[in-house]
Amino acid sequence: MQHPTTSWVNGTLVDSADPALSVLDHGLTTGDGVFETMKAVDGKAFAVTRHLERLTRSARGLGLPDPDHDRVREACAAVLAANPMPLGRLRVTYTGGTAPLGSERGDAGPTLVASLGTATRRPDTTAVTVVPWRRNEHSAVAGLKTTSYAENVVALAAAHRARASEALLANTAGRLCEGTGSNVFVVLGGRLLTPPLASGCLAGITRQLVVDWCGAEEADLPLDALQEAEEIFLTSSLRDVQAVTRVDDRELPGPGPVTAKAMATFAQRGGDDLDP
Repeated sequence: MQHPTTSWVNGTLVDSADPALSVLDHGLTTGDGVFETMKAVDGKAFAVTRHLERLTRSARGLGLPDPDHDRVREACAAVLAANPMPLGRLRVTYTGGTAPLGSERGDAGPTLVASLGTATRRPDTTAVTVVPWRRNEHSAVAGLKTTSYAENVVALAAAHRARASEALLANTAGRLCEGTGSNVFVVLGGRLLTPPLASGCLAGITRQLVVDWCGAEEADLPLDALQEAEEIFLTSSLRDVQAVTRVDDRELPGPGPVTAKAMATFAQRGGDDLDP
């Protein structure tokens, strides 16, 4: 059970368990919102600038006003100070604000929330399962980190039933895309590859750092690359780089040499620079 925490809601610190948003908030009624999740270590968030830039890209994709980065940083600093913990999941949520029931936005202005939850260090290895549902790379919200997460909730529940920590999805073309909350990398013929953004996957912050730091290449990959890959790993803000040792019924040794090097490189460079 998580300890009670304090959240920042539109400029006010509140108990995270207390009601603080209108039941008419458009993020609640329609999923009209965007968010970012950051790793926080000893009260300091990682890669804040990159996360704020992506928050703005997602907001623009929905037609929301640009978030005020200084105000978001203020919100993050407030909840980090109010909730001391060694490892946390810092979430910033930005919605269309209070609106009439229906799809139309209101004129009350956006809602901004920052919350912090406890986190535990992920294991070095994990299992994944491929689910039958598809990412729509042609969607109006493809590549945006929106609060419309029901598809991911359903897919992740299916993964847990398969004794896996993540579900992997193809896109409508049947090409490898991403996980519910992670990007996927494969090693094929010794080359480190990850699906391109055109696949419909999220432009993950950790994904891009691994591309930059580890020499990974973008490649349009068939779904069965998961059956042929010598190594597979996931990336996300809370996983960092995590080796995959089982895909459905296929077992892989792990972490393999390419994965182990990526894990070490990310740990070193991420530790050297909190805002790369």
